[in-house]
Amino acid sequence: MKKTTINQNDNHPSKEIIAKLGVELLNKKVVLCITGSIAAYRAVDLARLLMKHGADVFPVMSESSSSTLINSELMKWATGNEVVTKLTGNLEHISLADYNTSDLVIVYPCTANTIGKMANGIDDTSVTSVLSVAVGANIPIIICPAMHESMFQNKIIQVNILKLKQIGINFLEPKLVDGKAKVVDLENVVSFAINELQRVSRSSWFTNKKILITAGGTVEYIDPVRVISNLSSGKTGISIAREAEMRGADVTLIFGHGSSEVEGLHRTRIVNVDTSSDMLNAVKQELSNSDYDVGIFAAAVSDYKSADKSSIKLDSSSSYIDLRLYATRKIIDEVREISKDIFLVGFKAEYKIPTSELIQKAYERLKKARCDLMVANDVGMDGSRLGSDTIETHIVDANKNVIHTPTRDKPNFAKLLLDIIEKKELKAK
Repeated sequence: MKKTTINQNDNHPSKEIIAKLGVELLNKKVVLCITGSIAAYRAVDLARLLMKHGADVFPVMSESSSSTLINSELMKWATGNEVVTKLTGNLEHISLADYNTSDLVIVYPCTANTIGKMANGIDDTSVTSVLSVAVGANIPIIICPAMHESMFQNKIIQVNILKLKQIGINFLEPKLVDGKAKVVDLENVVSFAINELQRVSRSSWFTNKKILITAGGTVEYIDPVRVISNLSSGKTGISIAREAEMRGADVTLIFGHGSSEVEGLHRTRIVNVDTSSDMLNAVKQELSNSDYDVGIFAAAVSDYKSADKSSIKLDSSSSYIDLRLYATRKIIDEVREISKDIFLVGFKAEYKIPTSELIQKAYERLKKARCDLMVANDVGMDGSRLGSDTIETHIVDANKNVIHTPTRDKPNFAKLLLDIIEKKELKAK
């Protein structure tokens, strides 16, 4: 149970916006620390956006931000809560950041000065004192730096950032534009905050498990500028990685090419690859160097590559080009040779075939690769085409049991798939 947080005014008119856009942060207490960056004015909008997703926001302002950049009364209006600008005998830093007092601390924007003080245990401002207590109380912290680019690139600043990352502090990197390290957009902060609190609150078998995921398509070169590829977007694998991360897993995503950007992944380690050989080598290296608990192979790896790749650009004036293709190696078939105990999930895509045949092909593929699950989907069906936001699948296990998942968006499919994996792993124990 949380302790009563100081200066809470549940009847303030500004709180009428709480949960207007969503309930993801409902009943969550967020401490918003504001330091002396010119971007401090944006904290007003961040506070309001957090509230619209359900949060109760408690502002803490450094002296430089409250005296010269934005007025503390503005933050009081924005949040409906009293603003801490200095510490008194009421021990505001303890009331806000001690054990079980708040759910999350966000520093937006955060100066190099505050980063340096935090990294070296200096707590001589209201903000740094709150942060010092929050670190000791293991409250999740999100830092959003904002400063000149040259200052951000200062090796000492980078060392301080690395030191804080190593103790589990989250950093949302600034955008480097026109010589400035501009504070991250509000929407990204709120998205990260939601993911962070869901991850912390969700007890899961996946917590601290090592998960290897492949996603996207691969390319095979005909000449230095032309390739053979497919229409994979990577959305399914990215959704699975995001859900696994949210459940507390240690995720590595090997990503090829796709129409979907790899975004919304904050702790996932991403390994970018190009060709099927690159992906195979990356998978083998990961499995050889780490003991993974689960492998989910959702990538659409090229089945064929050119036997006669040209080292120069082929003449485009030719009316046709003869291509001789040969099959690439099936990556998933080589997994068991390296990692015998991994829970292995494969994907089998077909095009406009009867459901019974789809399931049979998936089962045969499962047996050959020695998978635990094979996810079969017909990419010729409406709602399940390559690149779509939705997917319909038949999930087949080693006993040929089949779970049909009707058409749903890919984030929800990811949740269902991980639920199935978790149930099977818990049952096996």
